[in-house]
Amino acid sequence: MTPSSISFEPISFDDLPGWRDDNHLAAWNAFLVSCGPVLKAGPKDAKPGSAGSPQELLDICARAMAIAKSKTPQTIEGARTFFEAHFRPNRVTGSDQPGLLTGYYEPVIKGSRTPDEVFKVPIYRRPPDLVNMVPESERGAKSAALTHKRKTSRGLEPYFTRSEIEEGGLAGLGLELLYLKDAVDAFFMQVQGSGRIELPNGDKVRITYDGKNGYPYTSIGRVLIDDGHLTADEMSLKTLKKWLKADKARAIPVMRKNHSYVFFKELTGEQAKAPIGVNNIPLQPLRSLAVDTSYYAIGTPIYVDAPQLNHATPSGQFHQLMIAHDVGSAIKGSERGDIYFGSGDKAGRLAGITKQPGHLYALLPIDRSHAHKTVSGGP
Repeated sequence: MTPSSISFEPISFDDLPGWRDDNHLAAWNAFLVSCGPVLKAGPKDAKPGSAGSPQELLDICARAMAIAKSKTPQTIEGARTFFEAHFRPNRVTGSDQPGLLTGYYEPVIKGSRTPDEVFKVPIYRRPPDLVNMVPESERGAKSAALTHKRKTSRGLEPYFTRSEIEEGGLAGLGLELLYLKDAVDAFFMQVQGSGRIELPNGDKVRITYDGKNGYPYTSIGRVLIDDGHLTADEMSLKTLKKWLKADKARAIPVMRKNHSYVFFKELTGEQAKAPIGVNNIPLQPLRSLAVDTSYYAIGTPIYVDAPQLNHATPSGQFHQLMIAHDVGSAIKGSERGDIYFGSGDKAGRLAGITKQPGHLYALLPIDRSHAHKTVSGGP
């Protein structure tokens, strides 16, 4: 994205399409689950080009947690009053790219802790020589450069590519976490960043992102469109999977054009109750949003207006308050959002057909949003 001058222009809540019809209690619960992790992460300096004050957001989180600890039952009306009392909506202006909403989900896949004739595709733990070059919460915003590298006796070097890993670069190191049946399923689980694995005995384990090899994400869907194998109108997650699985031999070199490779860890205890975003925030279906942290601090409430996204809600239109809970290597821009749809096949079908225009309205702490705020910068 070319650097541009982005403005966050204060507006009223009445200017938000469908604001009063939203379930603000669901948004409150999503905001609340991120407040603990946001407070634990601590204050951060505001970035040039970003919306709002991270410290003021922390202060509001502390107030929200105090309300929750009082055990006073929250209501839809009370939640709406809270957001209106502490935030003011801001329209994004000056962006050089139109707003776009996509979706992601947690796949449920059969797998095994040990390899056999059926389960042959390894899922790897984070290697001990992997070094973060940027905080994980910044990996999407700064993905144009290598976000992770490999520590060697010669210093830091680029990590193995997807091709090098799949050809045995990590074999024999004891890093295998689980094994899946299908390389295409493993690839898409890496794209989604999490998975729920059903073991042969019926147990299910939840695994989540734990680092990557550092390379920028390449959309293989775009590769297939550019090479003339599929059209843009045909492209969806379902169509892409079908094309790849129809011929595994042709699928491998296509998938390897995405050099990015993701490592996983198994979640246990309380953390295993839900897939997690950055800072160990439990993801909330249709309320968690992956954003570009060049513009939005994690934990920021963001109102999403996407009237053409008509498959996500019973009303047929998507006007909903969401919370910035996650990031992604492909999520870049001031009006770019990735909606978390939930776990399983139904969520996957909905996420897979989500690619609609829309607008993001940042709810910024009210003390800092009375004046028109213009900032320069971008990813």
